[in-house]
Amino acid sequence: MEIYATLGPSCADEATLLQMFRNGMTGIRLNLSHTSLKESEDSIEMLQAAAAKAGLAPRLLMDMQGPELRVGRLPAPIWLENGRKAFLVTRPEKNGILISKEVFRSIESGQELLFDDGKLLLKALSVNEDRIEARVFRGGVLAGRKSIALKGKSVHLPAMTEDDLSNIREAGRYGVTDVMQPFVRSPEDLQKVRAALCDAGSPDIRIMAKIENREGVAGIDQLFPAADEIVIARGDLGNAVTLPGLPAVQKRLAGKCRKAGKPFMVVTQMLFSMERNPLPSRAEVSDIFNAVLDGASSVMLTGETASGRYPAEAVRYLAETVREAERYMEEMKAE
Repeated sequence: MEIYATLGPSCADEATLLQMFRNGMTGIRLNLSHTSLKESEDSIEMLQAAAAKAGLAPRLLMDMQGPELRVGRLPAPIWLENGRKAFLVTRPEKNGILISKEVFRSIESGQELLFDDGKLLLKALSVNEDRIEARVFRGGVLAGRKSIALKGKSVHLPAMTEDDLSNIREAGRYGVTDVMQPFVRSPEDLQKVRAALCDAGSPDIRIMAKIENREGVAGIDQLFPAADEIVIARGDLGNAVTLPGLPAVQKRLAGKCRKAGKPFMVVTQMLFSMERNPLPSRAEVSDIFNAVLDGASSVMLTGETASGRYPAEAVRYLAETVREAERYMEEMKAE
């Protein structure tokens, strides 16, 4: 089973990466919503050096921007206080939340807005020509390039950005083994990625289809022929469906993947508490255990290793829990 982590500031040194490999990591995700392959060249070389010392040939997952909605680049994080007003703008403005014109045009008065995988919640009060006034219902710190979701509404963007296409052209040179396509809506999204990989001379790079919206859930059966692996990406998927209903959606997707013989990954907040704590919660290790029992071919950590305090320890708990689940399944087969 593949054990993935996410590259970020918390593991941006060879010693930490080496320990993560020794603790069970088999590959790593590079989030290209914030950077590019070229800008990550030093990190990729460091990753390969650490893997070589561990005697491993790691998988390198390139997570593209795709049609994901994100906050623009901000000069500094913004503190959003419960009950206070906030402003969404299309041009840089002090303390304004910068969004694209495509997102802006999709927002109407009363629209609920989820930021940073649903951690923050705002509601639009009024929409003017280039400024939206909103009320903060669930506040916190909002940094640039964090995700946005419009509750109950889809904003249609091209499957790939120009940056995505540029990274695809460089993927083979940097040793990328898998491309993660966000917010997959149809087989055509994946076919466009495959065509771009072939044009770049990298037809063997695998495509992972991230299921993060209702369209992906509804059309999962049609995605199987075009995807090498399905990713049950619970962050934005948890914004697209109700949180109490998310486990049922995960179970249904896992069941369909098993029936079709399609490998699938489970990701997001698997060890969320370990971003700040040295030990996971009992619920988190049960979540990992059950994902393995459901047939997952891989699991992945995101913020736990990218920005958390205990990246190597988080990988160890993930890998050890996976091994316990695999042992349990072997015992059940033997009975």
